[in-house]
Amino acid sequence: MSKKQKVKYVWGKDVDLDITVILDKQGNRLTNARAEKISQEIIKQATGRPSLTGPKKVSPEVKARVPQKLKVRLEREAKRRGETPSVLIREALESYLSV
Repeated sequence: MSKKQKVKYVWGKDVDLDITVILDKQGNRLTNARAEKISQEIIKQATGRPSLTGPKKVSPEVKARVPQKLKVRLEREAKRRGETPSVLIREALESYLSV
């Protein structure tokens, strides 16, 4: 049996999608409009979540070790509320430190 050769993509010249026909895996043609939409989605994903500190500012990250049982309880409560564990941790810290 022969090994399937992995396709290597390399950067090259820009392609004019109005002239050159490129099809995706489903056989749909890649148009300039579709390529722009795809690139915007990728850029949006690459920029991460919105800052909690303010526009164009970094939200600092706080890490802490907890016992496994506490982590499980946190995850269960977050799921029950339809929130993320991070939201519950922020709420708990705000509540605790507001005193």
